[in-house]
Amino acid sequence: MIRSAKPSDVPAILAMIRELAEYERAPQEAKATEEQLRTALFGEHPAVFALIAEEVGDGAAEPVGFALWFRNFSTWTGTHGVYLEDLYVTPRARGGGHGKALLAELARICVERGYARFEWSVLDWNEPAIGFYASLGAEPMDEWTVRRLSGEPLRALAAQAPGIASTSGSLSEATSLSN
Repeated sequence: MIRSAKPSDVPAILAMIRELAEYERAPQEAKATEEQLRTALFGEHPAVFALIAEEVGDGAAEPVGFALWFRNFSTWTGTHGVYLEDLYVTPRARGGGHGKALLAELARICVERGYARFEWSVLDWNEPAIGFYASLGAEPMDEWTVRRLSGEPLRALAAQAPGIASTSGSLSEATSLSN
């Protein structure tokens, strides 16, 4: 069963994020806390959204996978889209259709809301995932290369920002990320 995440899912989501980081050979990179996830997912202005895949056993439903996503925007299509940040199914639940069900629900959200694209990244060595995504019709975007600023390079570039002015004169208002 696929459902929207609820605040009580945060510990399970964080545990699966850490499992995913282990699988992706980067456990030291998974620094998110329960508080950060709770605020991002369920705060006053949610920045991201999550779906949970559950299995029912012994009368209780147990989370066995998740998809964490956010809206993006295409200037070419003039529409929003979905960017899938993380998709994970626990090893014992793989092969049960949970990953496909999570992706299908996100595709349904895209279609229902008129979003033009559903995108995500996959590590180039993750052949099982690449094959699975290809079986769904997902096309590789080989002509694009991901770029990232973090840590000191991010701070160095930020220090060069001239700032922007808004009509009210408030810099924080001009750079607000509210929906």
